[in-house]
Formats: sequence, structure tokens, C-alpha cells
Amino acid sequence: MSSDTPTNGSIDKGSKTWSPSSWRAKPIKQPVSYEDQAAVDRATSKLRRLPPICTPHEIWRLRRSLADVAQGKAFLLQGGDCAELFDYCSENAVDSKIKLLLQMSLVLIWGSNKPVVRLARMAGQYAKPRSSPMETVDGKQIPSFRGDILNGYPLEQREIDPDRLVQAYFHSAATLNYVRAQLSSGIADLHNPLDWNLGHVGDPELQQKYTTIVESISESLRFMRTIGADTAGQLETIDLFTSHEGLLLEYEEALTRKLRHPSNRNVPKKTAPAPKVSALTGGALTDPTLEASETTGHYNTSCHFIWVGDRTRQPDHAHIEYLRGIENPIGIKVGPTTSVSDLTELLDIINPRKEIGKVTLITRYGESKVKDLLPQHIEAVRSSGHGHTVTRSFASIFSELANAIEIHKQCGTYLGGVHLELTGDDVTECTGGSQGLQDEDLDTRYETFCDPRLNEKQALELAFLVAGSQRDSKA
Repeated sequence: MSSDTPTNGSIDKGSKTWSPSSWRAKPIKQPVSYEDQAAVDRATSKLRRLPPICTPHEIWRLRRSLADVAQGKAFLLQGGDCAELFDYCSENAVDSKIKLLLQMSLVLIWGSNKPVVRLARMAGQYAKPRSSPMETVDGKQIPSFRGDILNGYPLEQREIDPDRLVQAYFHSAATLNYVRAQLSSGIADLHNPLDWNLGHVGDPELQQKYTTIVESISESLRFMRTIGADTAGQLETIDLFTSHEGLLLEYEEALTRKLRHPSNRNVPKKTAPAPKVSALTGGALTDPTLEASETTGHYNTSCHFIWVGDRTRQPDHAHIEYLRGIENPIGIKVGPTTSVSDLTELLDIINPRKEIGKVTLITRYGESKVKDLLPQHIEAVRSSGHGHTVTRSFASIFSELANAIEIHKQCGTYLGGVHLELTGDDVTECTGGSQGLQDEDLDTRYETFCDPRLNEKQALELAFLVAGSQRDSKA
């Protein structure tokens, strides 16, 4: 792996030389203590030799799409499991998430009248932060479950296992390989009938409202087929990008590759067809489909989009040190504990050139705090010159999201997207929604190993609500 400093301006001029391993000289939150360092070295050495899971061409395609989001030309839908398990690498689990994100995106297209960028929390969301590395079970101290990439949830699997680093790679690669195969095979083809499954909606007025939206979408698709506007292939497949929290830096470093420009320097424009696989030689990538401005620097090839969470976004710590040097688009979680000064400093570190589409702010304040805190952060971002980067996160309470839409409207900005913890399965982990789930219903199928997720009915219903609010906000 090369440790050369990228020369494309993604590093602050006053900073020290960056390399994929320079984070090791910084203090770190959520550290991992491995008992067998030799086993860790063997695992990361193997990861360095394996092909990339994602290519720079795909990463730049997402960055260009996020630039459209930042400029109000598109809407971002990001969703998936809070803590992805290796067991979720299965045909049915992957299919259900693809179909749910497709349905939600169609509803959001109807509401926003914009293209939707689809970003899945999938194929790599295996690490989870914890308040403490240890917990007490039956009076005994044992390691906390920190995600399948480190240990297992059953008590007998709680020891940190370096081999899981390699297992995470292969589960991620297998998941994304199946996603690509399904998309190319037509799972997202809008010529196919969609099962909207609105039978769970008990309120007749609400069901009629949702049915009207579905009929409007279906009628639009029928009209496009009638006039031949769907013959160019755009309705047969979609782009579905992957994302995860960049928590385990040993793993992220091992999958970081330096892009090497082809020797002839004749770089085709971005309209050139993408290669099936980018060549991996000596730890460096070549990708002849990138534009000249996109042909230097380091890429995290474990996913397309990587974000930093509330527990690890200290400006002078290891996670920000790592993220500041890679070309991937970066997400930053923002919440009640984020000071204005830290927010502007983080933006300057991660995106010193203020490149549109580079940074996405994922805000989550809670229903009671969004009205007080969101306007302050909007103004801070706008004053810093990074005003194009704002989006938000919403997990369970629609009123917070509705407030955010209205606040952005009042501030002269716009909500760029939604970030949701969801599953395509019929779990019972969040109360409310048209199903009327109550606290006593949660034990029916409470299966998450981390935060509660919206089930497929609640997630689709939320898409309807967001779409309706988007239409109302334009009135």
C-alpha cells in the first residue's frame, strides 16, 4: 500500500502528510484490543491483497449524484439495518431490502418531483459503537457485542476474533455481488408489477390517500410506456450504492487503495462505459473511465459512502484523520452534542476545498430539540461556505422530520434526503404507524441486535408521509 500524499487538494495545506495509516498516531475512541496481534496482521495482510469491493468509478458516480442532491436537483434515500449481521447475507434478506428501497424511492420521486439517489446501509455495516467494551451478564463481565466484524452476539462468541475481518470482506463482497446480479437481471425493472401491500393500513382515509399516490405513480408509468418514453433502458435498472459507518479503522485502512492514472494520460470523459472490474496491481488501482480531475488520491474500496458517528467525530482524533484523506463522499452525524465550532472545523478538515457532493451532514436531534438546534447548524454551515452539504437522519418520529422540512423552508434551504434504520422484514421494533403497534407488541418479532428498525410497512408509510410533506411544502 502506498503512503504517498494525495495531490488533488483533499488535504488541508497546513496539515501534516496523510497516509492510510496516519490515524494510528492520533488518539482514538472505540478502540479494539486484540489479544493476538499476529492474527490481526495476517488478516489485514490478506485484505490488502484482495480485490476492491467498490471501484473509484462507482464512487465518483455517487459523488456526482450527491452533488445533484446538494444543489436541490435530486433527493437522497439512505436506509438499512442498524447492525448488519453476516446471516443477512442471504437471497431473501437482500431482495426484500432492494424492493423496499425501490418502492420508497418511487414514492419520494412522486413527492419531490426529483430523481432519488439510493444509498443502502448494506454490504458492510458490521461494526457498531458501544458505550462500554464490557457488559455484565449473570454477574460476570464479558465483552460487549460490537458487531459481527469483531465478535458474535451469542455469549460463547464474545471474544474478539481477528478472522472476522476477512469474513466481513467476503460477506460484503457476496452481498454486493448479488445486488449487482439482481439489478442487472431486472429486479428493479419498472415494467414489472409492484406489490404495494397496503392492506395493513386500517384507517380508510389514510388508505385512500396512499392508494391515490400509488395509482398516480402507476398511471405515470403506463403513460411512459404508451408514448415509448421507457425504451432507452432507464426503467430497467437503478444505481444502488452501499454505505457503512467507518468505525473499525484497521479494516478500512487495509481496503484503502491509491488510484494510479494510466500512463498514456488520455482519460475518456465520464460518459465512457464502466469496466466490470478495476485492475489491482501493487496496491494501486487504474480506472480509465475517470475524468482527469478524478485520477489521483486514495479510495476506501470497502463501500461507496462512509460516515462517522457521534462517538468518533472528534476533529483531532483518529477517525477524522483517516476520513480526511480519502476521496469517497463522507457523512458526518450531527446532533445535540455537536457544537457550532466543532461542526465548522469538521467541514474544513474533511472538505477544505468545499467540493459539492463531498460531505453530507446527517442530523438527528430528537423531536424536542430540532426546532432549537437545526437553525443554528444551518446558519453555521451556510456561513462557513459549506452550505450545500445539509441533509438529515430520522429513525422513528415523523414530527421531527416534518419540523425539519419546515425549518429548512423558513431558512431558505432544503432537506436533501432521509437516513433511516429499516428492514424489509415484518419485525416489531418501533411502535406506531398505521399498524398501530403498541409496547406490548414489540416482543412479537423484536430481532434487532442494536437500535430498533422500521419494518417494511412503517418504512413505506414514512415514504408516503415524506412525499406528502414535500408536496405540501411547495404549496
